[in-house]
Amino acid sequence: MTIFIAVVAIVVVVLIILAVQDLLQVRHAIRRNFPVIGRLRYGLEKIGPELRQYIVTDNDEERPFSRDQRRWVYSTAKKENQYFGFGTDNKMDRPQYPIVRQAAFPYQPPAVDNATNGNQDETYLPCAKVLGEWRERTGAFRPSSAVSISAMSFGSLSGPAIEALNRGAEIAGCLHNTGEGGVSHHHRHGGELIFQLGTGYFGARRPDGGFDLDKAVELVGATPAIKAIEIKLSQGAKPGLGGRLPAAKVTPEIAEARGVPVGITVASPAHHTAFGDVASMIDFIETVSAACGVPVGIKSAVGDRRFWSELAEEMRRTGRGPDFIAIDGGEGGTGAAPLAFSDHVSLPYRLAMAEVYKSFAAHQMHQKVVWVGAGKLGFPVEGLLAMTLGADMLAVGREAMLAAGCIQAQICHTGHCPTGVATHSKWLTRGLDPTDKSVRVANYIMNLRRELRHLANACGKSHPALVEGTSIDLLLGGNNLTSVWDHYGYDETSRGLASNRLDEVAGLLEGSAAQ
Repeated sequence: MTIFIAVVAIVVVVLIILAVQDLLQVRHAIRRNFPVIGRLRYGLEKIGPELRQYIVTDNDEERPFSRDQRRWVYSTAKKENQYFGFGTDNKMDRPQYPIVRQAAFPYQPPAVDNATNGNQDETYLPCAKVLGEWRERTGAFRPSSAVSISAMSFGSLSGPAIEALNRGAEIAGCLHNTGEGGVSHHHRHGGELIFQLGTGYFGARRPDGGFDLDKAVELVGATPAIKAIEIKLSQGAKPGLGGRLPAAKVTPEIAEARGVPVGITVASPAHHTAFGDVASMIDFIETVSAACGVPVGIKSAVGDRRFWSELAEEMRRTGRGPDFIAIDGGEGGTGAAPLAFSDHVSLPYRLAMAEVYKSFAAHQMHQKVVWVGAGKLGFPVEGLLAMTLGADMLAVGREAMLAAGCIQAQICHTGHCPTGVATHSKWLTRGLDPTDKSVRVANYIMNLRRELRHLANACGKSHPALVEGTSIDLLLGGNNLTSVWDHYGYDETSRGLASNRLDEVAGLLEGSAAQ
């Protein structure tokens, strides 16, 4: 009996020690939020491949992100071994499986002394175009990173998660989209911002819910980090659908960022009230840009074909319009939505980008604007393929969440996110340390840029924007395959960058200093 009591006492002491360790450490949100029990998750994760191989699923069956994809994000974020052994376990016969055709003589980047020129390392990947150049905006600039953090609002994500993303953006030197929930103090930790204006006009909102230009000017003037404004028409997660923020979630902190009363339900309508057609939207864009002094663009999922053709034609006719266009694929999903909308409304990214880009090319407008792609593009091959379809920049959302600690629990809409990323529970958010997670976010973004450069180099190019759609084939089953450009119907007018830009873009990574 004495021995039994001693054993129990030892076990209790060990558990107490482990619990204290878990509560005090800041690297793992799961362990901090769920002491001792949380350790089981990491044990199961370690033997996960064996369990899936013999019992459950393989590494590529899980959705929306496969185990291989999540493992790649986690390993890059933590600067762990990113290699996979024993060859691919992908089903290469699945429809539209991409194959990169490497060059016989890959591009060899010039040797650079990182000790004296740290900006020109392998993670440096500037945008191929100058944002705002077409309209000669006062605040035109070339984004120093072709990868940015996609729109995720404070409110949808926790304060610590937003802070981690913003700090990570500063470290990685990339843009951070605020999402439509306004600019909170969590967004003000050094990262440069794209201020998003949704239908609720949060941050630049009149008491009646309409747009207030004076407030927008005041916000941009008081926030030097805001480098551009994005007008959200719709998003891939719930296109054509408005939203409501319940009164219980309108805390003083959220109310301050959004410019709304505390404790009152706030609605975001499905449509804008500041404009109602293509011509008035362009007028709105020009007014906002002129007043705020920064480039202004639009973000949309792709549904109605006529809208894009009308927009391209109006831009060609008037010489006015958005400085950038963000195409959000229907597979995007940082916002919760009804199943019918998330599963069936709006085109997936590849089809969406091809349809809009070709429409603009038909009006000779595709080279004027900066194109931003979003929708599960935060992986090297998917990102490179997106750029061959015309994207100048990639916006990563859920992938950045994974880097910040998300484990794809898929309960974002319940307020019970176990890692503190998508919840406002004080107990759960305490487990997410912004300082630690910001480094992981930055590591992921920088490694994605490095991999994009490596793939471009393998194709014989210095910059991914120079890689042609003929360098990636899509397997169509059997012995059939086709190039990306042929598959999506790109003709000579819509293929690649304008010839007068080729040397400019090549020089971005061939010089001895960052542009």
